Amino acid sequence: MRRETLIRKTIKNLAKLPDQNLKAVSDFAEFLLFKIDDKLITEGIQKLTANSLAFRFLEGEEDLYTVNDLRETFN
Repeated sequence: MRRETLIRKTIKNLAKLPDQNLKAVSDFAEFLLFKIDDKLITEGIQKLTANSLAFRFLEGEEDLYTVNDLRETFN
């Protein structure tokens, strides 16, 4: 189904809903938009930090601790 057709069908259905259900649909749509925005922000931050030179100085440093240094392990 094309986007425009789906939007028109949804608007017709929304017009038939009682106020309480209309509020629930509106809240859900806002929730979905928030999730999309949150995902875009998270991906942007990940991209920025991956390309950042801020921690480049740590690349040549050897690890201070290994798994053998642990007294207790949890699985």
